[in-house]
Parts: sequence; structure tokens; C-alpha cells
Amino acid sequence: MARQSQSRVPVEVTGAQALVLSLENVGAEVVFGIPGGAILPAYDPLMDSVTVRHVLCRHEQGAGHAAEGWAASTGKVGVCMATSGPGATNLVTPIADAYMDSVPMVAITGQVASRAIGTDAFQEADIRGITMPITKHNYLVTDAAQIPRVVAEAFHVASTGRPGPVLVDIAKDALQARTTFDWPPRFDLPGYHPVTRPHAKQIREAARLIAQSRQPVLYVGGGVIRGRAHEELRRFVDLTGIPVVTTLMARGAFPDSHELHLGMPGMHGSVAAVTAFQKADLLITLGARFDDRVTGALESFAPHAKVIHADIDPAEIGKNRTADVPIVGDVKVVLDELTEAVAADRDGDGRTPDISAWVRRTQGWKRTFPVGYETSSDPEHLHPQYVIERLGELSGPDAFYASGVGQHQMWAAQLIRYERPNAWLNSGGAGTMGYSVPAAMGAKAANPEAVVWAIDGDGCFQMTNQELATCVINDIPIKVAIINNSSLGMVRQWQSLFYDKRYSNTDLHTSIGSRIPDFVMMAEAYGCLGLRCERPEDVDDVIRQALECNDRPVVIDFVVERDAMVWPMVPAGLSNDLIQVAKDTAPDWDREESEAIEQAEDADHDGE
Repeated sequence: MARQSQSRVPVEVTGAQALVLSLENVGAEVVFGIPGGAILPAYDPLMDSVTVRHVLCRHEQGAGHAAEGWAASTGKVGVCMATSGPGATNLVTPIADAYMDSVPMVAITGQVASRAIGTDAFQEADIRGITMPITKHNYLVTDAAQIPRVVAEAFHVASTGRPGPVLVDIAKDALQARTTFDWPPRFDLPGYHPVTRPHAKQIREAARLIAQSRQPVLYVGGGVIRGRAHEELRRFVDLTGIPVVTTLMARGAFPDSHELHLGMPGMHGSVAAVTAFQKADLLITLGARFDDRVTGALESFAPHAKVIHADIDPAEIGKNRTADVPIVGDVKVVLDELTEAVAADRDGDGRTPDISAWVRRTQGWKRTFPVGYETSSDPEHLHPQYVIERLGELSGPDAFYASGVGQHQMWAAQLIRYERPNAWLNSGGAGTMGYSVPAAMGAKAANPEAVVWAIDGDGCFQMTNQELATCVINDIPIKVAIINNSSLGMVRQWQSLFYDKRYSNTDLHTSIGSRIPDFVMMAEAYGCLGLRCERPEDVDDVIRQALECNDRPVVIDFVVERDAMVWPMVPAGLSNDLIQVAKDTAPDWDREESEAIEQAEDADHDGE
């Protein structure tokens, strides 16, 4: 929640000064943005602010993603700023991205003077109308006196309930007009009252289903991270011993090192996680939304399971999958009360469901089908999975990892071990190429002492790499690992599997061995340290060089083999039962499940 200073005697200011004073009072620390005509009045008093730092980006999309990276790594509200027209429309992608992934963000845009609105004036765009479907709320301010109230409301709405982006569009004449500034402003949002405390009856019913279940799974979504409920989740698991699955957005909500963690579900999830869903008799769903990338064909997803669905956003409950026990509330409070109810049941009448056989089965799947990757017979090939695996092992769990979108995103989610929340930043819902570098920049600005990696593909990197200039000039030394396979890798994988290897417009280089652009030369031109790695034996040394360089950004061009694929895979739109561990290879469950159970039981006996 934003901080608020004590009330003081109203002072006469311009609307622009009121905006900057409001940002100071709500606790904004950094604004990522680019000035232009309509927002220019705000930039003059911003120059004098002692507590709000402005970072001049090279593109408004970069500013928006940087605000997302700041927010996702800290849990605080990120702030970005742009001018009217194209400045504002360039923020649409990061705003949509933040909306999909529940990132608290306030986007401030300038607008043409109020008398010119609707006349197709120079650099006019109805950004409020454009962003209506992709914001929690948005404002058009034409009265300078309303600026403090609107800013206070925007930060409140962005950070409470289900977090998300809020747009504040301010007419230029409102920024120039004289007004009085008084803090804190009074605001009333009669239609906005997020339910945080769950209904006691629903908690009791959920506890009853848990007591009856013999094959339960915790389906943990990104809401557990946004709701800062990872400690409550750990306590619940310690009490119940229920296996845990964390979605792409929830990586780090539960430690990868914990024996009950089955990994990530979905299209490229672990066999253990996907299979646990399909075999479960109860899904305890926390801050997740039954996304199509998780469920596959919805009608065949978790066919035997009853569903407890807890979410602070009531619109998500029942949207894709009917909930047997719907719980609206803050996941942190839900977990506290659910833990208390389950513990009381067990203390009251000794009901302790025996799920030991189920846990052995899930551990068997985990041992039989560990997350890994195939290597080619050629020892000279540099495998992208190996690069990402070593990057995570050498950098450790205290680092932040911001990923682009595609194959490298899936490998980073699979192969890096996440032990804490907010360490993994990615564009999950929107799948936005170009997210990685500016998001890493925002995370590094918020966490200057931490190691922050942007793990990017050569396609994604070329969309927003200009923000390296921003990083150099503003002393934000991120580290960039380009997984360079000369292709739009995930699209190429689909063309390999489903389009008879007809590689239509996915080759990023015109010829094998060409370097267009040369990423090392580009990095040096921006003032970064540029490195290249093409051999497996050089991977560790190059990563260590990057880790030792902290006075400027580092860009490593990892030239990897082109035809590596992400496995496991559930083809789009098909049932999770059809998960493939390699091309044309699916588990033989009659045989494999039996072997998995035997292995688990043997391991138990060995432990005794």
C-alpha cells in the first residue's frame, strides 16, 4: 500500500507540481518514461524531486516493461510515463501484459488540451478508450484540482485486490493550470471493495473435502506470489503433506528443492506435475485461473478431481472450470484459515487422511521422468538447455531471472531452481517478446545489489535491446544471456513438428554462420561488455566473467544449436493425457506407473 504523509496546509501549485508531489507522497521511487509535448509540463517539476528518480528510456514499451520488472521483483507499484498519441499507444503492450499477469502498475500519460479532445488534434489518441479492456481502471483528468485524488486512487486500486495496471491520462491544460495541493486527499470508491476474508462456511467445506481426499494436489498460481502468501503455503504443506504444482507464473512460490514439489504443469510442464493433475481426486487451486496452457483440452483436464478454487478475483472462479468449493478472498488469509480448519479437524476427531500411497506414486513419476533434455551425439554442439542450467547453478537462487518468450523461457522455467518468490520474471499470459531486457532493467533498478539476468532469445532481444543504452547511462548493470539459435525458436519447433519442417519466415539469419547483427559488436557499441560463447567447455568461464563484471551491463552471445526442442510437450488443444516426453514418445502408463511405484517403494525401504 502506498505511504501517505501527514496533512499539511494547502499550497498553491501547478497541476504538474501536484502530480509530482502526489507521486512523492504515495511512495513512488522510480518513474520510467519518455517526455513529449503533452506530458512536458510534468517533467519540469519532476527534475526537482528529491525522492522520485526518473529513468529516461529509449522506447515507451521499454518503460512499461521496466515498470513491470520493478513491480514484479519488489511487490510494489511500478510507474511509467509517456506523452499523448504514439507515446501512450506504445504503452499498450506492457499495460496488457501487466493486466494478464496481475502486475501492480500505474501508467501516467499526457493528453492534448481538454478543449482539443475529440478534434483529432496533433498526437491525440483516446488512450482511455483504447486501454479500457486491459486496465483495472483508468482516468481522464481535465481538472488540476483532481490530480492528487486520482493519483492516490490509482495507486490504491493498482495494489489492492487482484493487482493490475491503472492508467491516468492528464490533459495538458490541467498540468499547466494553477490549483492547491493538499495531502492526503479524500477519496471514496463505492464500487470497489475487494473481498479479502473468505466465508467461513466455504473454508469448512474445503477442509472437509481435503479430509476425504486420497489423491489431492495443490495447484498453485501466480496469485500466491502477488499475494505474498509463500510462507502460508509452506505451513499448509508442512501440515498436510500434499504434493505441490507451481504454474509458470508461480515459479518460486514453493521451493524447487522441497521433495513434495512436482514442478510446473502445462504444455511444457513436468510429467509428474501434468500426470498428478490427471490422476488427482482433488485440486486445491490457489491464485490460479485454469489457463489453457495448463489445462490443455479443458474437457479432459483433471477428469476425476473435485475442485477447491480460491482467488481474490471472483470473476476467475468458475470461468473455465466449475468449482465444487468456490472461495473468494486474499490467498494469504485463505491459507491461514484453511490451515487452522484442517488442523482443528485433525485435533478434534483424529481424521488424518492417509495419502502416503499417493505421495509415493507422485514421487515415482518424478524419479522416472525427471525434467531434463536430450543431447546430440556431436560434443561440439552447444546445447541451449546446458547454458541455462549452468547459468542458474553459477548465479544461484538469490539472483533474479527475467525471461523473454519462447523456447528459452520454457527452459529457464524448467531448468533453473527457484527457491524464493519474485526471483522469476516473465510474460506469462500475454507472451510478449521484448519483455526481458527492460524488465531486467526495472528489477535491477529496484535491487541494485542483486545479480539480475535477462535470459533472451535472439528474436526477442532485437525488439527492445535499445534499453541497453538506458542501462549504461543510468548505471543499471544487468546481465544478458542471448540464446542465439538464429531462429524464432518456438515457432521453428512447431514448424518442425506440425508443418513438415517448412520453415516459413523463422530464420533470422540469411545464411548459416552470418552474424546480422553481431551481438558482441552491438553490446560494445552501447558501452556494455560483449562476450561470445560457442563451445560447451567455455560456458562456465564466460558466465563467471559476466558475474565478475559489475560496473556495466554484460551481453553474452551464446551461439547454440538450432534444432533443440522443448520437452515434455502437450500439443496445443489436446488432452494432457497425450503428453510427449520426446517426439512421438508418450509414457506407457500401464508399465511406467507400475515401475514408478516400485521404485518409490524401494526407495522408502532403502531409507528405512
